[in-house]
Amino acid sequence: MSTKDFIEKDYYKVLGVPKDATEAEIKKAYRKLAREFHPDANKGNVKAEERFKEISEANDILGDPKKRKEYDDARALFGNGGFRPGPGGAGGSFNFDLGDLFGGGAQGGGQGAGGFGGGLGDVFGGLFNRGGAGGPGTRTHPRRGQDIESEVTLSFTEAIEGATVPLRMSSQSPCKACSGTGDKNGTPRVCPTCVGTGQVARGSGGGFSLTDPCPDCKGRGLIAENACEVCKGSGRAKSSRTMQVRIPAGVSDGQRIRLRGKGAPGERGGPAGDLYVVVHVDSHPVFGRRDDNLTVTVPVTFTEAALGGEVRVPTLGGPPVTLKLPPGTPNGRTMRARGKGAVRKDGTRGDLLVTVEVSVPKDLTGKARDALEAYREATAGEDPRADLFQAAKGA
Repeated sequence: MSTKDFIEKDYYKVLGVPKDATEAEIKKAYRKLAREFHPDANKGNVKAEERFKEISEANDILGDPKKRKEYDDARALFGNGGFRPGPGGAGGSFNFDLGDLFGGGAQGGGQGAGGFGGGLGDVFGGLFNRGGAGGPGTRTHPRRGQDIESEVTLSFTEAIEGATVPLRMSSQSPCKACSGTGDKNGTPRVCPTCVGTGQVARGSGGGFSLTDPCPDCKGRGLIAENACEVCKGSGRAKSSRTMQVRIPAGVSDGQRIRLRGKGAPGERGGPAGDLYVVVHVDSHPVFGRRDDNLTVTVPVTFTEAALGGEVRVPTLGGPPVTLKLPPGTPNGRTMRARGKGAVRKDGTRGDLLVTVEVSVPKDLTGKARDALEAYREATAGEDPRADLFQAAKGA
């Protein structure tokens, strides 16, 4: 993809989202369009295939916050006619020299063309690179550490209240034997292919190209003449460490928590990666969960349901609460104890949803049986199923 295409294409229009769309809106739009135009769903349809490629290209730019900012900045600078082909037509030379704008700098002065200090190449943040791989003064760049993913299993109560848990993690970190250089003597040389940038140009269009990690140094920018025996010249080695991780209150089963900067260490002063923790939650013998609310089923007697009464209900980690049953409470009715549920993101709590289950006695004493027999005789004229059969006939 040429720089001209990068600037002139309206990726927001491709995905059908406004320019101020959130990451979630962009992801939702991409998934919808990708399902519609995916080649597997449109076999033999060349137009659908081209549309799918266009959608994927738009998502690659707008779905990455860094690339999206670079795209927005570039369009703001050149989107109003600054990028136009010269007399040669599409794909021809530009009608002014962009070399000074992108990383070249003005001759004999301290600033680049147009008064921009380091050239406007910084606007693109490395997305595009001039045809060459760098100049003689190129230095090796910091390298971000790897992201790490780990899993933790919490009890039901820990998930609701929050917990600090130890996590033992294995990751790639700078090799201690060679101090992360990859060379056993600690003297690696700058990669001649990429001149220490760790990137090489791929393809071209209008004098610009995209970059890929250098295949010779694997993106490190350095080559070890005498490879370290521990890390085999990679400069990275496996390491294990245990850290205490605070899991916030109210997490749910399957939730993925991101801890910035808690991943593998970076190289050459680069930032550490992130740690992703996938949470698994054990079930509870009494309580369940529905979003931010807890659930519990409470057995009641027939007389409590029929005549009404007060019922004590357990709560998770707190004292019981008392709920008042109105007379004639049916089996399966759900009542609410406010503020006794799971912790929300804003620090408030959901509710405890209490479902009534009428308990039918298996064994009856003589007096209890006599009382129920008398009740049956007293209500002999009532048929609770009359409306059911009437409704069935009407259907």
